[in-house]
Amino acid sequence: MNLRPARKESHDSPATATTVADPTHGAQHVAIIMDGNGRWAKKKHLPRALGHKKGVEAVRNIVRAAGEMGINVLTLYAFSSENWSRPEDEISDLMGLLRQYIQSDIEEFVENGIKLKVIGNYKALEPDIVKLIEDALDRTAGNDRMVLAIALNYGAQDEIVRAMQNVAQAVKRGELTPEQIAPEHLNEALDTADLPPLDLLIRTSGEIRLSNFLLWQAAYSELYFTDVLWPDFDKRELQRALKSFGDRQRRFGGR
Repeated sequence: MNLRPARKESHDSPATATTVADPTHGAQHVAIIMDGNGRWAKKKHLPRALGHKKGVEAVRNIVRAAGEMGINVLTLYAFSSENWSRPEDEISDLMGLLRQYIQSDIEEFVENGIKLKVIGNYKALEPDIVKLIEDALDRTAGNDRMVLAIALNYGAQDEIVRAMQNVAQAVKRGELTPEQIAPEHLNEALDTADLPPLDLLIRTSGEIRLSNFLLWQAAYSELYFTDVLWPDFDKRELQRALKSFGDRQRRFGGR
């Protein structure tokens, strides 16, 4: 699979130029801010940890649904660099669920051609988690049916700063001048450099903000906000989001 296809999209046509039968409605790269685990648990008078556990089940279901529907890249906001401010017991629960998810689902990734990618500073996580991640990255490196990009210890501002530092080093080495710096130089230095442009960004739980997620990549993506809490977000909800995407006119700053 070519992860960076050349795409020429009309600025006055619907978001999809594909057939009506295409369940993705032309969305190659979909990202989701998975929000609402805690509120889901609170509504049901359950411990917050059970909300996160239910959220992992939703991840599993959406990854499968995305593969079935033909989405090329699914990017999930799993743990932000700001999440370290949460209570220690909650962080411990989240890290435990991450371990379990990688261990339990790696065989499914291999069997179904899912290539795992991690964006963010994941190497700052606990050593055993880093090893699990890197083993999974190695085992799925040759897969080409779908890319599952998981954002771990990720913050978009940090990503942009790191990218600019790389560009600054290129200037320092004399590879380009400050006047030559262009958006593509930053694109090539981002964690998502090998992924296609972001088409659709979904946020669950009714919150209407990006929360420091894919700020550069979302410049011309379509945004979709739903009141559905993440544990309740299923294939039908994903289909609704994709249908909304397909009904829109993507102008990319044009008229």
